[in-house]
Amino acid sequence: MVDVQNVTKSYGAVKALSDVSFRIEPGTIVGLLGPNGAGKSTLMKILTGYLQPDAGRVGIDDYDVLTQRRQAQERIGYLPENAPLYPELSVQEYLLMMADVRRVPPAEQHGAIRSAVSATGLEPVLTRPIEQLSKGYRQRVGIAQAILHRPKLLILDEPTVGLDPTQLAEIRELIRDLARSSTVLFSSHILPEVEALCDRAVMIMGGVIRADAQLSELARSGAARVVLDAGADPKRVADALGALPGAGSVLREGAARDRLAFVVRGAEGSDLCPAVFELAKRENWPLRELRSETRTLETVFNELAREAAPTPAAGAGQAHAQTQAPSRA
Repeated sequence: MVDVQNVTKSYGAVKALSDVSFRIEPGTIVGLLGPNGAGKSTLMKILTGYLQPDAGRVGIDDYDVLTQRRQAQERIGYLPENAPLYPELSVQEYLLMMADVRRVPPAEQHGAIRSAVSATGLEPVLTRPIEQLSKGYRQRVGIAQAILHRPKLLILDEPTVGLDPTQLAEIRELIRDLARSSTVLFSSHILPEVEALCDRAVMIMGGVIRADAQLSELARSGAARVVLDAGADPKRVADALGALPGAGSVLREGAARDRLAFVVRGAEGSDLCPAVFELAKRENWPLRELRSETRTLETVFNELAREAAPTPAAGAGQAHAQTQAPSRA
């Protein structure tokens, strides 16, 4: 559905995106994450054809966004962070106007609007002026205009910013429903939201993709926690664990007085537990606990942010900006 190849974009001397490449398959929900100035909004504008990259290619449903922009845009529904709503219009009037803008044939407009209104739960406010709506309902109106033409790809830039907890839950459920018929790419600085909604996360920092994986893969740390009865020889256990194929460091951790605990670290995303279990069987160790260590999305994000942070010579202010909690680009 989305094919981004070696995209680069600069604003003068500032490089917003550097050789960015990724693919999105149909029917998935992908979260785009990054701190301030990471390049998220620039990337979304390039995907929608609003900006042209300096280099690289973007394909939407096999249409080139640069050379076949109209065909690509017809397949995209887009909600920018600040939706272009007209407060003096009623919801119905606004959607009729957007149906014309989206070039929905007149004979199909009534059905398209009815479907979008039903999908977004706008029936109770259909005749009310947009300026009288709550923030949550205004977000629903923005999403409704984005799906009027039944797009194959839905791009949402910070769709839940400024919503209260009840409105957040409602919009999350709406996005899940929309994903049944459209591929969804959305940016967010709320990491639990991405964990709750997404199949996959793309993390961009300093204009470079730092991670692109299924959430389940990002959660795997490549480490196994092993707990044995204290009767085993600690040094012999540590040496044997460190000799396992794929094993790196072995750290002894604190445990109860009658227990020995170790953390064995391996390659990122690997699973050492099967090999540790076979070793424990061969050595007849009194195994009490064996599990893979998992990480939250926040942990992964912060680790990558620290790695991407510039050296002190680059300036303390710049380093601080790079390691802030994720927000909009």
